[in-house]
Amino acid sequence: MTDRLDVRKTYKLFIGGAFPRSESGRTYEVTRPDGAFLANAAKASRKDGRNSVLAARKGYAAWNAATAYNRGQVLYRIAEVMEGRRAQFIADVQDAEGCSDTQARAQVDAAIDRWVWYAGWADKLAQVLGSANPVAGPYFNFSVPEASGVVVAVAPQDSSLIGLVSVLAPILVSGNAAIVVASTARPLPSVTLAECLATSDVPGGVVNVLTGDPVEIMPWLAEHADVNALDLAGITDDALATDLERAAAGTVKRVRRPEAGADWFADPGLSRIRSFVETKTVWHPMGV
Repeated sequence: MTDRLDVRKTYKLFIGGAFPRSESGRTYEVTRPDGAFLANAAKASRKDGRNSVLAARKGYAAWNAATAYNRGQVLYRIAEVMEGRRAQFIADVQDAEGCSDTQARAQVDAAIDRWVWYAGWADKLAQVLGSANPVAGPYFNFSVPEASGVVVAVAPQDSSLIGLVSVLAPILVSGNAAIVVASTARPLPSVTLAECLATSDVPGGVVNVLTGDPVEIMPWLAEHADVNALDLAGITDDALATDLERAAAGTVKRVRRPEAGADWFADPGLSRIRSFVETKTVWHPMGV
């Protein structure tokens, strides 16, 4: 047998259901914590960010129009596809975080279970977050949750899979479209997740995954008028988080600030879902 060179993989972006290279043509090396080379990843530019916003807005129209029951089925399908590629996710998490096989298995299992958990909430949000309000007058008065629109999230930098899923799933469950900026140093599990999304039932554009440096991408997305909300979970610089929040104020975006020391394995509750829904109140005359 003759020796052969390894075929080095370059991971692409995930925009609009496709896997394009960065429009800038740039890539960067992804390494293990010990410095060993793993792969190349596309380095997204602000133009890639704008393209992802266009894709997300188109995806949002179809996703938000789907029934809550159907959204739950689609989110559950993501868990099914991930279960089928469980071995690859375990290897990716081990490479990304330098953890043991046991730790990687625990993280992958928790991430799959979290998709299932959020899938179950899709058709229950209206009952739990909505209400029938008592009013003085011959009217029915209802408050119902509805999706904010296009949400940009920065995935946690130190939790390559369970942190990513814990940020992404609550955005999707209510009908929002998402743009996720993956962990810069640990992007491989996010790209494998994107491959699962591409082969599941998620409409193109509903989830867009960018790899690269949030410092370069996020200021443009924070100012973008067609972005409705930001989740800054993966921003580790308080000054940058403040600058992004200030930039978002120009278009009155909702902003969820970073959470120092977040435990991504803990029960997530409904806090993240609440962060990216609006409450619509409807009045209707009685007897009409």
